[in-house]
Amino acid sequence: MSDQETVRALLRAHGKTFAEEAGIQLKDTPQPLYRLLVLAMLLSARIRASVAVETARALADAGMKDPRRMTSATWQQRVDALGEGGYRRYDERTATQLGKGADLLLERYGGDVRRMREAADGDVGRLKDVLQEVPGVGPTGADIFLREVQGIWPEVHPYFDAKTLQGAERLGLPADPGALARLVDRAETPALAAGLIRAALDKEVADEVRAAA
Repeated sequence: MSDQETVRALLRAHGKTFAEEAGIQLKDTPQPLYRLLVLAMLLSARIRASVAVETARALADAGMKDPRRMTSATWQQRVDALGEGGYRRYDERTATQLGKGADLLLERYGGDVRRMREAADGDVGRLKDVLQEVPGVGPTGADIFLREVQGIWPEVHPYFDAKTLQGAERLGLPADPGALARLVDRAETPALAAGLIRAALDKEVADEVRAAA
């Protein structure tokens, strides 16, 4: 089978971005970018991705869709929303981090994640550092955010971190960001990255894709 066939099979079965799963219509405006940052933080914990996605939905359903609403919510309201999504193992610590992160964004960036991009001035390494200023967003969380945002922030593309390259190797695809990017249209790179992550985390996904290709 060709690399192209493998990628098509992966995208058909597992090519939904995590933002899409969380109900985020990602575009270059403050609210969806903030919701993506929260999702990236939730996904970076040692917890099932499905739980993190449901928790991101629960926070949005509770009205905590932007930094101002997040910081105006009480700590207990944040804990309750996290629990509603099933994020109970880390709920108290995460509720605190969400409040502190919202405060930081408001004080340093006017509540607008796009200003974090401006602060990086086109340097993706610097952007990764800036994202990690937010409590609870470490290197893994920053990678998650950048994988998903590469479809709307051109300077980030292509973004395939070490974990996505593990998935590529498992599928027999080239473990090289440039080579992977050439296998899809530019708009599909976030979906390809999400599929590769699923293949890296679950051998059954890789086996299924290889069988279908």
